[in-house]
Amino acid sequence: MTIQPTESEVIDLFANSDPDQVWIKVSDIIARINPDYDNRLIHTVFIDVINLFRGKYPGYSSIKTLYHDMPHTLDVLICAARLMNGMHLSGMKFSDDEISLILIAVLMHDIGYAQLQGEESGTGAQYTQIHVKRGITFMQHYLEQRHLPKDFAIKLSPMIFTTDPALLISDIEFPDDRTYLLGQIVVTADLTGQMADRAYLEKLLFLYLEFKEAQFGNYQSIHEMLRQTKQFYDITREKMDVSFGRLYVHLALHFKEVFGVEKNYYLESIEKNIDYLEEVIQHNEVEYLTMLKRGGIVEKFNSITTKN
Repeated sequence: MTIQPTESEVIDLFANSDPDQVWIKVSDIIARINPDYDNRLIHTVFIDVINLFRGKYPGYSSIKTLYHDMPHTLDVLICAARLMNGMHLSGMKFSDDEISLILIAVLMHDIGYAQLQGEESGTGAQYTQIHVKRGITFMQHYLEQRHLPKDFAIKLSPMIFTTDPALLISDIEFPDDRTYLLGQIVVTADLTGQMADRAYLEKLLFLYLEFKEAQFGNYQSIHEMLRQTKQFYDITREKMDVSFGRLYVHLALHFKEVFGVEKNYYLESIEKNIDYLEEVIQHNEVEYLTMLKRGGIVEKFNSITTKN
């Protein structure tokens, strides 16, 4: 008889704010793929990225963007690990270097929001349209400093570029078809990991503040952004189904191994978020924010917008 996971176990899938706990989970998942994988390299990168977010990386202040924060990167990281495991269970084999490349690309996909000490202005959200390029530049210097393989940068650059929504994956130059697949994994984890967050709708308020600071997009208000998010999801889902190879379906195999239930809890969480969003936008604008109650985010948003 199949035993369904408890509600708390499902909720815990998307509770990824504690780096230490996420590292334990990710390490366990990677060990399912290859018990002999040497995780010392990726652990070094992990610690360095966490220190960068916290303002403890030499020469940099903390990353202050509220949507593209450390929990966002941790969400994407653990989603990438689960996705790799699901693909592994479907018969896909990953070399140790490929595992490392995927995890490094995910860890560094948003570090372009980081600001040098002494040059801080705003939150870093002003780099919205160029943060991917900035992150790749950081990655290239980082690989040199850490004396990592030179060919890593050749593969990591296009893999990280897949997370830039301004680019079509077909327009990105990959060194080979295999790296193209790794890039599809990275962007699938980025999109799936963030949209499955139980507080995704609330966190859109923070994304709105980032876009406003960057003078990006034509949203006249947070209400308009919420209304347009359904269209964004429809476009994103089409990309994931067509351009990104529908890789997200493999997540169900990971959960079958872990829970004994072949269900895609990421897709279920995303669809719940979008269903609730559709309910929200049926109301009057003045009621939108009253219906978003998770994480105290609306209160923080109101506090920030009142000050500004």
